Amino acid sequence: MSHPPTSRHKRWLTIAAVAVVTAAAAAPAEAGTPVAEVTATAETPTLFDDAAGGDASADDPAIWRDPDDPTRSLVLGTAKVGGLRVYDLAAREVQSLPAPKAPGAGDKPGRINNVDVIEGTDLAVATDRGRDKLVVYSVDPGRGTGPVKDVTAQDSAPYIFSADQDEVNKQATAYGLASWKDRKTGRIHAVVTQETTNKVALLELTKEAGGTYGYRTIRTIGIPTAFTLPNGKRWAPCEDPGEQPYLEGMRVDPANGMLYAGQEDVGVWRMRADLTGEPTLIDKVKDYGVPYTQDPGTGECVPGEDPGFGGDHLVADVEGITLLERPGGGGYVVVSSQGDSTFAMYDRDPAKGNAFVRSFRVVAGRGEGAIDGADGTDSLDIVNESFGGKYPQGLAVIQDAPDTPTVDGDDGEPREGSNYKYVDLRNLSAATGLGFR
Repeated sequence: MSHPPTSRHKRWLTIAAVAVVTAAAAAPAEAGTPVAEVTATAETPTLFDDAAGGDASADDPAIWRDPDDPTRSLVLGTAKVGGLRVYDLAAREVQSLPAPKAPGAGDKPGRINNVDVIEGTDLAVATDRGRDKLVVYSVDPGRGTGPVKDVTAQDSAPYIFSADQDEVNKQATAYGLASWKDRKTGRIHAVVTQETTNKVALLELTKEAGGTYGYRTIRTIGIPTAFTLPNGKRWAPCEDPGEQPYLEGMRVDPANGMLYAGQEDVGVWRMRADLTGEPTLIDKVKDYGVPYTQDPGTGECVPGEDPGFGGDHLVADVEGITLLERPGGGGYVVVSSQGDSTFAMYDRDPAKGNAFVRSFRVVAGRGEGAIDGADGTDSLDIVNESFGGKYPQGLAVIQDAPDTPTVDGDDGEPREGSNYKYVDLRNLSAATGLGFR
């Protein structure tokens, strides 16, 4: 059932915690299997906070593969208040698109948070966390004015979660993102999460005049925020006052219409991408179920004794999620474990319970001019197809924050930077021993 995109007409659904289905425990890799280590082959220029105090930092990448000439493929990376950056396969910046301006004095400016390339199209979409909207881009490497162009129909781009600009300015706005093109209907959808809450919205892109795109809201649901533990006690993760455990990293598997979504302090959910049915928690963070007390003065959480109900492979926060697809079917769901800078790989097949397979990390290379590793990774993207040249069997792009080494600013204080690492998929295949082809 469709609903108008205005906030007052949205139908708010909540999935009861008692309805949560937990996946059967997945058999881990062989006991003692170490985390695989791989090095990067290239990295993009470092982004820093700008002189005005903005947040021009790398956050989320997406790979656009040119089907006609894969060597012209591009990497799109969000830079928050710094807008969107576009890189070539040599990790050189080829374009910088500014974030949208604030609509009025005292209003929040645009803040491009997550970006996603829509498979099989020349389109990408991004969440504008500052304005609570989607931004739609077209991609054309032959365009003389720049390969990426904003094609958002502003009159058809309503707020996603907010009722008005006052609510937008409070910044409980569009945050995480996943998009896909329905292989049966050809319709393009996006799933968007709300910062600081448990809400997830399903949107449909609408083609407007002049090759522009708007969108409409189909439904909004709430993901569980409290859980019954095996010992019968109720538990919820510790959050800042007024916040719920929220989600950011997401990916839709277009082959079966499943959405994988990371609830940062809880774990990884699998659910239908149309946001119907019951979600399944396929893995939990290690401190799932740990009780805590919260200092009323500082807001700091003091953990109690671990009852042992957490998972083995994810250290909060759960962040970026992508697919590593095998040619002909199969592959892996890859999840960023930000707390220990590793990436957990799960079998892509829901019928196998999305069983855990192996973890890896990106480490620093050796020798002069070597590229540093990826720390505290927020997001990643992987495409297991040939890009020719350096990446004949595929490319992984992984966010790194902070990038090292740090440099001093004009005031002599260190400026922490961030960027994106490029990893040759041949190297990752060899490191994990999985063989992706």
